[in-house]
Amino acid sequence: MSAPLPSSTSAPLTTPEPAAAAVSASLAKAPAQRCTRCIMDTTVPGIRFDGRGECSFCALHDKLDRAFPLGEAGRQNVQELAADIRRVGRGKKYDCVLGVSGGRDSSFTLWYCVTKLKLRPLAVHFNDGFGNPVAGENMVKACRQLGVELRTITSDWRESKDLKIAFLKASTPDMEEGTDLGIATALYGVAAKEGIQRIVIGQSFRTEGICPLSWNYLDGRYLKAVHKRFGTVPLRPWSPNDPGFNLDLKEMFYYAFVRRIKTVTLLYHVDYVRADVDALISRELDWVNPGAHYFDDLYQSVIYYLNRTKFNIDRRLFNYSALVRSGQMSREEALTRTASINSIEDPRVIDLCIKRLGLTRAEFDQIVAAPPKTFRDYPNSYSLIRRLRWPIKVLSQLNLIPESAYDKYFNCGA
Repeated sequence: MSAPLPSSTSAPLTTPEPAAAAVSASLAKAPAQRCTRCIMDTTVPGIRFDGRGECSFCALHDKLDRAFPLGEAGRQNVQELAADIRRVGRGKKYDCVLGVSGGRDSSFTLWYCVTKLKLRPLAVHFNDGFGNPVAGENMVKACRQLGVELRTITSDWRESKDLKIAFLKASTPDMEEGTDLGIATALYGVAAKEGIQRIVIGQSFRTEGICPLSWNYLDGRYLKAVHKRFGTVPLRPWSPNDPGFNLDLKEMFYYAFVRRIKTVTLLYHVDYVRADVDALISRELDWVNPGAHYFDDLYQSVIYYLNRTKFNIDRRLFNYSALVRSGQMSREEALTRTASINSIEDPRVIDLCIKRLGLTRAEFDQIVAAPPKTFRDYPNSYSLIRRLRWPIKVLSQLNLIPESAYDKYFNCGA
């Protein structure tokens, strides 16, 4: 079983971003070209620019903006989604599964579903042993105040740790592969066990964008290939109610077509402004900022640090660019923030995570000294996914898979 990180770490984890004031010589190398509208640049593989100098990610944002309008149309769409959730959940204890982490997005989504839409969610959290104690307290307080059951799916610690070390050895930037798949399987597994047909996730392209494909490639076959090469602990076999770290195309087919589970990205339709949300959930749920976006997971310290120092990747590019496009951050502020190291790269937390993995700093440094690679260096399902382009598009439109899935694999770089 997984044990939580000690609560004594919570003190340095609540400093709001940005914290690192000094500009470091080790920041990402200057790009050859930067978008004239947002801050995406040529460090992103596959990015394209039009005649005005605007990037392909801006074009994707505009396309999604048209497909998922806000205002009155958005409110009507939300009511239709809520009516559908209530309809398929009629007579059941819960009408949806809602993924929670204790961060801003999932906390607001939980509050909105309960107080505004009058839904009956079962809150599900995936625990792989690296949760931020501040975020953990946020989850407990929110569920208690809203009268929602919180169910924590705790991964087998041996599997979880082994996967993290395996992906460090694989030398690819998508080091959160195990956690991302674990979150997805936790939601699908609970939904299947409880007979629930709707999963609600708190994700918005307007506030966090969609991560470039080469920076975060999600594929169950890829995970198994990396684990087979570098792992030492056998992964549990798949079962519908306890999927472990197994989520390939056949498992997705089962959940989507046999169990008829749909995923609802509710925030695509909601006027969601981060600054306003911070004040709202702090007042309504006694929510405390974990310290930075994504810092509900302490392992993000390691990910951001290695992405910057090893892969010349600044993951804030797609987050801040989304905020710039949606008018929630100025381009100048985004550029200023990315000129300094992200506060999430707390050296104390990085050391704590390395220790949690059972590695010495010397062992960690030796592992990450290997030459950088990408998911293409390992067996994966990408060529098959490319051949299934149109079925995946239809499935995304029908919410049988997350709405962002099609754009993730086909419109977010090469």
